[in-house]
Amino acid sequence: MSAISIGQAIVLGAVEGVTEFLPVSSTGHLKIVEGLMGIPVDDDAVIGFSAVIQVGAIAAVLVYFSKDIARIVSAWGRGLRDREERYHHDYKFAWWVIFATIPIVLVGLAAKPLIKGPLASLWVVAGSLIVGSGVMWWADRTGRHKRGEDDTSFKDAMLVGGSQILALLFPGFSRSGATMSTALMLDLDRVAATRLSFFLGIPALTGAGLYELKDALGTGAGAAPLAVGTLVSFVVAYASIAWLLKFIAKHTFNAFVIYRIVVGVLLFGLLGTGVLHS
Repeated sequence: MSAISIGQAIVLGAVEGVTEFLPVSSTGHLKIVEGLMGIPVDDDAVIGFSAVIQVGAIAAVLVYFSKDIARIVSAWGRGLRDREERYHHDYKFAWWVIFATIPIVLVGLAAKPLIKGPLASLWVVAGSLIVGSGVMWWADRTGRHKRGEDDTSFKDAMLVGGSQILALLFPGFSRSGATMSTALMLDLDRVAATRLSFFLGIPALTGAGLYELKDALGTGAGAAPLAVGTLVSFVVAYASIAWLLKFIAKHTFNAFVIYRIVVGVLLFGLLGTGVLHS
């Protein structure tokens, strides 16, 4: 029997889709919801399931930004054949995404026992939600928001891409929150920071999902729940991306900061009273 039912898969897929690209921590929310539903958050099948349904959210990014991605990939292909094309920003950006993914891959492989063990604790999630909120508030407040997407550099990509490690090691910190905060510290405007976060997340999250696929299927997650959760994640994530880009164009990140603090404090309360177990 599957460790995760179809109904649970729908709920978790929706949670993943809503939270993957909002700076509120999809991993943290998944662990909280899993805990509330009585699903063991440290079970191999559950960890694998969570990673695989991320592919649905990534598919939503691929579809939403299909024209941008096609342009970048096309420029990369032309640059491989023609030296003159290598001066194009899109060609360089494609390489930056590749290079910026290497740190999180290396850390993810090296620290896998920690990530699946002690760092998977809901106590870590609660603390990371609150600490990450402070980082995001400071970055949004002090960043000068003067640089657009065309002004990004190799240094920007490496620093923003490397910041994904924070979310990898501390579930609750939020991959989107870490990357957007880093981009804001580098003086990118909010829309540029958000779009850069999306593009840099594609290879890392896709790789994580594919890497976990065999384990997820082999430990009882079930093919049907995986398919349903991934589909729901795709649909909800697409809507979430569209909403976020419109919201960020006119608002600060304060709403997310407040929300994260409230969830973090609430989670500490639930853990402290024994309603949830880490």
